[in-house]
Amino acid sequence: MDPRLEGEFIAVVNAGSSSIKLSMFSLHEDRQRGPLRLELRAQVEGLGTAPHFEAKHADGTTAGARDWPVDVGLSHDGALDHLVEFVTHEFPGIRMLGIGHRVVHGGTDFAEPVVVTPDVLARLETLVPLAPLHQPHNLGPIRRAFAALPQLPQVACFDTAFHRGQSDVADAFALPYALFEAGVRRYGFHGLSYEYIASRLPALSPRLADGRVVVLHLGNGASACALHRGRSIASSMGFTAVDGLPMGTRSGAVDPGVLLFLMDERRMDARELETLLYKQSGLLGLSGISSDMRQLLASDTQRARFAIDVFVHRIAREIGALAAEMGGLDGVVFTAGIGEHATEIRRRVMSRCLWLGLSAHESVNRDGPAERRISTVDSRCEAWVIPTDEELMMARHTFRLLAG
Repeated sequence: MDPRLEGEFIAVVNAGSSSIKLSMFSLHEDRQRGPLRLELRAQVEGLGTAPHFEAKHADGTTAGARDWPVDVGLSHDGALDHLVEFVTHEFPGIRMLGIGHRVVHGGTDFAEPVVVTPDVLARLETLVPLAPLHQPHNLGPIRRAFAALPQLPQVACFDTAFHRGQSDVADAFALPYALFEAGVRRYGFHGLSYEYIASRLPALSPRLADGRVVVLHLGNGASACALHRGRSIASSMGFTAVDGLPMGTRSGAVDPGVLLFLMDERRMDARELETLLYKQSGLLGLSGISSDMRQLLASDTQRARFAIDVFVHRIAREIGALAAEMGGLDGVVFTAGIGEHATEIRRRVMSRCLWLGLSAHESVNRDGPAERRISTVDSRCEAWVIPTDEELMMARHTFRLLAG
């Protein structure tokens, strides 16, 4: 029998507002590579628009694909049903050790992953107002697994947990202190991505692993994090995942007075502001063309160039701010979709950081292995491209909690 089809497995679920991803990891004895081996990644994306399913084996070969008509209206539950049915067919003889789930918000209570109990789930429900566009979708698959497989352990892995070691000074807004005590504070997000990058630095650059690094998670969601000796010191995202850098459709940081102005002069209510900030702004709002950086880089329109200019400007400014937070800078890491693949964005960001002692290696920036240093050998400040792997980070946490 194919060894993929037997033995113990961990499933990892990453449910977002418009997609659901499910990854399967097998447990094995090769301790040099670690106890977990990726076997399959599957996802349904385009929920609410044009749903598309795709599954790939660990070697990148396609395991399955499907499209649904736009008018079908595939729900999150329907997408999850399709993923579970596909995985059950692909791995009929396995024994599940547990399921790891990405949960965007852990609030102040959860500073590390936790085995989900009914009490934990109830506490996570109370955090929905802090992440209304993400948390309900994160918790949906947990509830369904409880109902269908009540004996199967589940682990919640939080996007905020990695940042919980930051100081109160870094977390505080200059609002009345009672609001800080009530939980109105900076939480930071993309923590699973940053935690993965921190776990790779010792093997790639011991100097950076022990130093001061700004990691740039640049994708449809974008943020920056200051790492000092592998720990999160500060991050660009705050109370919500709309703060900080401009993103695909999210605004990033906005003067609160702008929102008051829009409420007074444009008579916009909370839901209209939510739509504006989360879905109509960022690269899409600035360019009027697309939220996809690939399309903007290929466009010769002034608006597309303007959107890119704003994006790069804000990234460079955030690097400077986070360097100041750490009292210096030893390196920059680019990760996530734009960070890993947009050569021109990396080049322009690095050119803005010459004053920090960063010198880009042009040819290596253009092409090379997935994990690579893209600064020159004599550059005082290092720059790296390191692909992130949030699913593997969640699988590690799940394995640690459930298998010791």
